[in-house]
Amino acid sequence: MKLLVVLSLLAIAAAAPQISQRPNLKPDEVQILRFDSDNDGLGSYNFAFEQSDGTKKEEQGELRNAGAEDEFVAIKGSYSWQGPDGVVYTVTYIADDTGFKPTIEQGPGGAVPPGVVASLLG
Repeated sequence: MKLLVVLSLLAIAAAAPQISQRPNLKPDEVQILRFDSDNDGLGSYNFAFEQSDGTKKEEQGELRNAGAEDEFVAIKGSYSWQGPDGVVYTVTYIADDTGFKPTIEQGPGGAVPPGVVASLLG
């Protein structure tokens, strides 16, 4: 259930309009500044991107227990964006056989509502 809530929050955050670090930048003017991707085709991968509006994401996945019944991909990563309040928020996470574990950081002046933090951290 917690995973469903977290995934829902991530989907909402990804779909929400982002305020640019450059106030006059329109959404259709956002450009990809960097994109890296590597996938070995065997379960391990990494990718990263950065956009001109300050949005960033990095993620690495590693296949664990290959060939075993309890095989899984362990993931770690982070993403950041500038919220409507002008504050840069960063979510760092690990997702493995023990679940999804996010950590939220915000720049100066930011405050994630305590209820959101509590629901993410369980």
